Amino acid sequence: MIQVRKSEDRGHSNHGWLDSYHSFSFADYHDPAHVQFSVLRVINEDRVAPGEGFPTHGHRDMEIVSYVLEGALEHKDSMGTGSVIRPGDVQRMSAGTGVRHSEYNASKSELVHFLQIWILPKTNGIAPGYEQKHFAPADLVGRLRLIASPDGRDGSVTIHQDALLYATKLDGTINVSHALTAGRRAYVHVARGSVALNGTPLAVGDGVRIENESSLRLEKGRDAEVLVFDLP
Repeated sequence: MIQVRKSEDRGHSNHGWLDSYHSFSFADYHDPAHVQFSVLRVINEDRVAPGEGFPTHGHRDMEIVSYVLEGALEHKDSMGTGSVIRPGDVQRMSAGTGVRHSEYNASKSELVHFLQIWILPKTNGIAPGYEQKHFAPADLVGRLRLIASPDGRDGSVTIHQDALLYATKLDGTINVSHALTAGRRAYVHVARGSVALNGTPLAVGDGVRIENESSLRLEKGRDAEVLVFDLP
């Protein structure tokens, strides 16, 4: 079963300094039909104005992955970590028993555009942790590049859940496929451009729930950047 949710059907909030689209229920946006999918709890597409951001706030028992599309996101946390995340960087923060952090647009003149992803951990109460890795754009072109996994394989960041996160860039000349083990589910998010999933056309911002399918095929990409979640 392939169930598409169009970009314009997502939740939306605009606070002036922050323009955010919510694939799942978040903050003041609540939709009982879209609270989470498997262990995937949040995909927020955020655009933050220059010099603005999220002041220090707390999280617990959540795997938080940040994926920057444009600009630079400055991160500081109570573990002593300070970093700037740019396109190609993937950041993983395990909130565990509790962590406080802030996120700001590192530029005074340019927008930062990123995806904030929350995944429920397999075990609560773990020690907080942080990890950041860079994936060259060429590593994503025409292939599904593993960027997050439970064991950090292939240079991916390590998340504390039996979930795999892949990223790919497609220009229409190469198609990619992914086999799903029986009983596994998947979620696809189109971060840029357009693509077809198993023959179904998708546009930027669209999300897809996939169940009872043996394989996924992404084709007819046009300046596409796509995230694929392989989920329990």
